[in-house]
Amino acid sequence: MPAPALASTFCEERLASSLGDAATPKSQMSDFGADIEMRKRYGNAALEIVTFDVLLNQANRHWSGNSDYDNNLSTIRRNLRSHWGVDSDPFNINQLAHPYQGSVYHTLARSSGLNYWESAAYTFGGSIFWEIAGEKTRPSANDQVASGIGGSFLGEALFRMANLLLENGKGKGTADRYVREAGAALIAPGAGFNRLASCYQDPLFRSNGAEYYSRVQVGLSRSSEDDAGLSTTALKRHEAVAEFAIDYGLPGKNGYEYRVPFDYFALQAATSSANGFENVLVRGSLFARPYERLDRKYRGIWGLFGTYDYIAPQTFRVSSTGLSLGTVGQWNASDLISMQGSALFGVGYAAVGTVRSSDERDYQYGIAPQGLLGFRMVYAERLSLDLTGREYFVSRVAAAARGGHENISRLDASLTWRISEKKPHAVSIKYLGNRRDVSYPDIGSRKQTRATVGLYYTYLGHDAFATERW
Repeated sequence: MPAPALASTFCEERLASSLGDAATPKSQMSDFGADIEMRKRYGNAALEIVTFDVLLNQANRHWSGNSDYDNNLSTIRRNLRSHWGVDSDPFNINQLAHPYQGSVYHTLARSSGLNYWESAAYTFGGSIFWEIAGEKTRPSANDQVASGIGGSFLGEALFRMANLLLENGKGKGTADRYVREAGAALIAPGAGFNRLASCYQDPLFRSNGAEYYSRVQVGLSRSSEDDAGLSTTALKRHEAVAEFAIDYGLPGKNGYEYRVPFDYFALQAATSSANGFENVLVRGSLFARPYERLDRKYRGIWGLFGTYDYIAPQTFRVSSTGLSLGTVGQWNASDLISMQGSALFGVGYAAVGTVRSSDERDYQYGIAPQGLLGFRMVYAERLSLDLTGREYFVSRVAAAARGGHENISRLDASLTWRISEKKPHAVSIKYLGNRRDVSYPDIGSRKQTRATVGLYYTYLGHDAFATERW
């Protein structure tokens, strides 16, 4: 029987009830804070995470062709007594698959009613369990950082996005409700499983009116500069690119409070026909306080932010999980011009390396001071100029005995024109520049660069460029 028919048979009345009454104004809807608090299921969350790890181990054992998953009681006892090291699994496994695995832990806990910090602790614990009992290889600290910490940052962003999709379906038709439930489950499978298991009776995590700017971009890009350096990969000069991005909880919204972690976050993810995932970038507030200028034209937040970054142009790749101090704000310069900006500076634990190197180790880890500067100028809700610069200095601290250091910089610049004042359609021109400078005793100084220029169709979500005025 098709899934919608099953849902209709078992959960139709509850699904309709959970998605709300069209006659109820959004401003009067409860955020279900007390209801969520009453439904905390600590044991349920722990059981689901352990079960997920066991099922993942069995799937890998039977279908991956890798003996690392042939663990037993002997390997578990050995891992309990072992020192934690650094493994050399493929880059995308360690830096992309492991954080996503951690995000599943986090959303399972969040959808069991636990708050952010409780869910982050469960995510960290789930990663430890996997390192000891999920693989027969000795536990690795790099996986623990990526899954246990980076996975929590990614998981909270996905959890908020899934709930936002459901919340915006209030009062819509039955078909739309099923589509939104399916979409939310794809975004956050852990939360989707628990909603299905409860016949959609688990309350939504409300956005409380968060201002957000979301967009989907699809287009073609072409290389404008390439220096492969030590990489032996065959570069593809033309790429088809699809990207989604959201800035959630933008400063300036009257009555919006930054009470809990990730009340502000930004997520960006892009895939390319040339190399799969080109980037996954997440930053979110952990502790934030609002502020404003006396003339009330500028509002912002400052505080501590958690970050998870994965960047993989065709010649090299870098990933970092870190903490940063910073600020996000908006200035209404005039009736037509608004400016939004971000500045974050902190430190992360990063991995960086060449794609298909001829004489360089695939990648290495190190402590990485890092920074981000972002700027957006919006004119008359029709034109937007976006600039974001990132830099990572991967030091020799906590790195291999090889020594040396690396500096990676990235510039993302785009100009977006909204075609119609009343419709969400737009076109964008985007420049994306990446540069890596390497200095090691055994290979000397090297560099790699890749830059592209692209033309994109952009679909603007919510309220165009989301520049709240006050």
